Amino acid sequence: MFGGFAPGFMYLSGGVLGVDVPRRATPRTAVPAGSVAVAGRYSAVYPGVSPGGWQLIGRADARMWDPARAAPALVRPGDRVRFRAVRDVATVTAPPPAAPVASGGGSAASAVVVRSAGPQTTVQDLGRPGLADLGVTASGALDRGALRRANRLVGNDAGAATFETVLGGLVIEAVGPLVVAVTGAGATLTRTTPDGDAVAVPTDAPLALATGDRLAVAAGPGFRNYVAVRGGLDVPAVLGSRATDVLSGTGPAPLAAGARLPVAAARPGLAVGFPEPPPPPPPEVTVLRYVAGPRDAWFDAGTSGLAGRDWTVAPESNRIGLRLAGRPLRRARAGELPSEGTVAGAIQVPPSGQPVLFLADHPVTGGYPVAGVVVSADLGKAAQLAPGARLRFTEIQPPLSLRS
Repeated sequence: MFGGFAPGFMYLSGGVLGVDVPRRATPRTAVPAGSVAVAGRYSAVYPGVSPGGWQLIGRADARMWDPARAAPALVRPGDRVRFRAVRDVATVTAPPPAAPVASGGGSAASAVVVRSAGPQTTVQDLGRPGLADLGVTASGALDRGALRRANRLVGNDAGAATFETVLGGLVIEAVGPLVVAVTGAGATLTRTTPDGDAVAVPTDAPLALATGDRLAVAAGPGFRNYVAVRGGLDVPAVLGSRATDVLSGTGPAPLAAGARLPVAAARPGLAVGFPEPPPPPPPEVTVLRYVAGPRDAWFDAGTSGLAGRDWTVAPESNRIGLRLAGRPLRRARAGELPSEGTVAGAIQVPPSGQPVLFLADHPVTGGYPVAGVVVSADLGKAAQLAPGARLRFTEIQPPLSLRS
């Protein structure tokens, strides 16, 4: 019928159950790739490991999405699909090794070697918008303002590829002379020379590294930091972007120790930007502005309950979304909602009443009602909220041009 949720995820209609199958009260944090699932009157095959609230009834071994194919999606709208039952088969294998990061075509004279990747370090730029019809979300940096600021400090275009790292722990080593800058969560930085001399260096300012110098990023008061290198990280672009999308696996894999990333040559004429004041650290309770709808009528008293309490960021949160815990929202109506389009900032509420705030790697469609949408200007603040952080929603009125 149509594609959505994730790249290669196709909604199949007809001839299966003839009844509406309710989604789970709380979506799973990880559904295995190849899972055959049903929800409402649709069935589908999950193309990769992802969160999901559909009911699982089996597993298929077809590769639903492969960016290396001429047609990445195995199934497209209008195709016919038939499931054939086979006996149960279980194969246990070691996980595949992380794919090496290759050059995107630039000079390999300068490079960055990852000596320690910390809890999660990925390559991010401003993402790949405009591909939702393929089930491909925009992805890209969660704190886009921090990424732009880091690139400006080293003289890059705003969307050059950088490191996005969580909770510190990243250590990089320079191959060739480099200019770097770190922005985001107010990290503590240490530069160590090959001779072992260590010195503290500032964030939000350009920094020169000589060959063999190491830069260590320790956690600050926020959650995410961005490390830009003059010229940009020269990893291959996939669908027009170098960003890692953790929902679909599009782009380079999350980085591990030993990864070597080439650095592109800086374009002539680009000047190193002036430092600017970094944003303040997250307050005790972060306030996020949102506009109501499109499904606020599904909840008692509209979305006033959403704004009338504090929420805590749950440990299961990731680049796909912040899972929130608090006094549950109560639904004013029962039943299932057909899957519909979603956007970054959408506050989706499953039957459990515990909201999920979608971030950059969110699915492009979803079947849980969306109570409101956080304004894009506040999503950078949401990106800096660690598990255990508290937030509060406050409703604003949309511009007149957006009101019905």
